[in-house]
Amino acid sequence: MRKLMLGLAVAAVTVAGTAYAQDKKFTIGVSIPAADHGWTSGVVFHAERIAKKLMEEHPGLNVIVKTSPDAASQANAVQDLDTQGIDALVILPSDPDPLVNAIKEVKAKGKYVALVDRAPSTNDDSVRDLYVAGNNPALGEVAGKYIAAQTPDAEVVIIRGLPIPIDQQRQDGFDKGIAGSKVKVLDRQYGNWNRDDAFKVMQDYLTKYPKIDVVWCQDDDMAVGVLQAIEQAKRTDIKYVVAGAGSKDMVKKVMDGDKMIPVDVLYPPAMVGTAMELTAAGLYDQVPVRGTFVLDATLVTKDNAKDFYFPDSPF
Repeated sequence: MRKLMLGLAVAAVTVAGTAYAQDKKFTIGVSIPAADHGWTSGVVFHAERIAKKLMEEHPGLNVIVKTSPDAASQANAVQDLDTQGIDALVILPSDPDPLVNAIKEVKAKGKYVALVDRAPSTNDDSVRDLYVAGNNPALGEVAGKYIAAQTPDAEVVIIRGLPIPIDQQRQDGFDKGIAGSKVKVLDRQYGNWNRDDAFKVMQDYLTKYPKIDVVWCQDDDMAVGVLQAIEQAKRTDIKYVVAGAGSKDMVKKVMDGDKMIPVDVLYPPAMVGTAMELTAAGLYDQVPVRGTFVLDATLVTKDNAKDFYFPDSPF
């Protein structure tokens, strides 16, 4: 009987301790870009989904998600979150360098900072506790190696993203992927991760170059514009397009054996949710969640595409 009573007492203390931990009040601020293209719409979707999930799991937790159209607005949003007494900041910067000072102000107050996807060009680790990101160099390298293996003498045009550090990382990765091959890069222009801008860039390429074998664009949204331009011009010389992110539309094309989209490279917008989950775990469970968490840049092929197809996702 004494053992039973002691066991019940220990269990009661454990339950009480768990309840206390669950009832403890924390606020996580989440600052992300507005949904200005497909990938960022996926970021917004997953941020809001995980915020709801975490608040259901932790009754004392408040998660505030703010979207911003540009770096200046996002700096203001970070300051606003700071005034609301956040305990942690999860931020996916629209452009990291202009936001360094705003992030440092939060960090200087002893708040936990999780940086997602885009790091400052200085690689200043002092601005964050946790870094969650896709593998940007690998995204380019995987695409480059695929093209070099499949079309060794390809003449390639490239549509870049935005002039920010991760774009350069992807470009450097691509150049590494084709190193030693006979793949020739005809041109590189920015498409701003936007399907309309990519459409215009591709139109320009189609006018300038009578022969193009392959198009590499960093983003699935831009691939939509690229395919439209190729179809409109009725060009038959282009063998295929390699893009990246893992959008449901591009993954479906890979699944269906579309010859123009034979593969895709993963760069999941759900990584913001990974950062939020780890941040909450650090607050409530006191587990070590400092350091760098880098996701794989998986090559999506017809054989594995079903594993990455989520038809209910907005992206």
